[in-house]
Amino acid sequence: MYKQGFLNKTNISADSDNKKIFYIIVLASVLIAMIFGLFAVTANPIIISLAVALVVGTFLLTKPIWMIWLLLASGLLVVGMLPLYLDFLASKAAWGVSILGFILLFLTFFKITTFPRVVRATPTFIWFVLFFLIYAIINSLLQWHTAFEFLGGVKRYFQMYGLVFMLCWYNFDERDIQRWQVFLLIVAILQLPTAVYELLVFAPLLASTWGVAAVDLVAGTFGAQKDGGGANAEMCLFLIIMMAFLLARHKEKILSFKQLAIFLPILISPLFLGETKAVIVMLPLMFLVLYRHEIFTRFHYWLIGFISAILLAIAIGYYYLSLSPRPVEQQIAETIEYNFKSKGYGGQHLNRTTVLTFWAEKQGAHDPVSFLFGNGIGSSHSGARGHVAKLYPGYGIGLTSASTLLWDLGIVGLSLFIAILFFAWSCTRTLWKESNIPSVRADAIAIQSALALFGFHILYRDSLLDLPSIQIVLTGLLGYLAWMHRRHYFSIHGNKGRPA
Repeated sequence: MYKQGFLNKTNISADSDNKKIFYIIVLASVLIAMIFGLFAVTANPIIISLAVALVVGTFLLTKPIWMIWLLLASGLLVVGMLPLYLDFLASKAAWGVSILGFILLFLTFFKITTFPRVVRATPTFIWFVLFFLIYAIINSLLQWHTAFEFLGGVKRYFQMYGLVFMLCWYNFDERDIQRWQVFLLIVAILQLPTAVYELLVFAPLLASTWGVAAVDLVAGTFGAQKDGGGANAEMCLFLIIMMAFLLARHKEKILSFKQLAIFLPILISPLFLGETKAVIVMLPLMFLVLYRHEIFTRFHYWLIGFISAILLAIAIGYYYLSLSPRPVEQQIAETIEYNFKSKGYGGQHLNRTTVLTFWAEKQGAHDPVSFLFGNGIGSSHSGARGHVAKLYPGYGIGLTSASTLLWDLGIVGLSLFIAILFFAWSCTRTLWKESNIPSVRADAIAIQSALALFGFHILYRDSLLDLPSIQIVLTGLLGYLAWMHRRHYFSIHGNKGRPA
């Protein structure tokens, strides 16, 4: 009797709990429906895209692999193309990709706080990435100006940083990594037909509409605008990095010469379709880093390859110069003038050299706080009307990543960013020396070439701090390097304590 009564009371209590849960779910559903209804009524594309991204992101929280696939596909193939085809959707899609990146970031931080053992064997450069993120946020909060400037700066700087930590601290299978590698190769191959289409269709259209040469919009899937301009330098950077991976795998006898001969022309051809003079620097730089060991072991082999790279770079440079009716000597003199002398770049007062000297002049010893710590994230961004950029209208103080970091985060911020690349290089050096797996050795030295190119890009463009497509390449490579490091560490020290 007592047992039966106890069971009846238990059943009543369970029914009561179930009813409470049911009422809570109903109430929550009504509230969520009302909130999303209010979002829809605002007709604000940013708010609506935020709401949609939150719904999709919540659905994908248990599927980190799907989230990475969605981020890679949308960031590398969709967002950059929309301004040419569906301009009204471009900003909404870009916001959606950024929000997805932040969901990855928060999801990763949630995992390391609930399962702190996952950080075991984390390479040093990942801690510098984390420290750079924390420093930028705290420093900017202490130098608070406006919410719009702060949130816009955080969005631009760190929208893809979740990819680094996700690849490092989630235990992805090698097959997943290989699928993403194949996908990136497919993206590289797609640059050729996309760039050709942009050159033949959109470039003449822009020239007839605006009366300007439109070779800058030949940027493949990395981003272009109908009114001119595009991420053609970023497309070339990505293609040269992919060439480094293919050449490195050929060195380790993973990729045959026949396969290399098929892929290389496809990756090289888009370099001729735009007008990215920096290719003349990036190609030899990639080759020098990739084959530097052959200088001492197979000098004749290195010399032939280096001469080939130089000749290819010269051919590309000559092709670019031949596109203009002006004399070659005049174009070379102008290029030197607006890169290294006093002439401004692109109608701005400053160029890639004077943008640094101007910062030193304005933020020198007379202003040590700004010299060391900058003025807060987003302060130098002219497009978002940062408070420092408004002091120097038309100057282009955020022309490069180096100048942007100096104005926003000071010497400390720039040093931390460079430290990330430095310690990543150290990690690749360790892998190359210690690993006996050909693919690891090949990818490690290829990443070294990529790091050297990123170092050059810091002084060349500001896109490493602003453009989602090339940020995916940067953070994806750093995350992949961290994944290889941890896998190598556990192969040596065993799987004891390895996170599931």
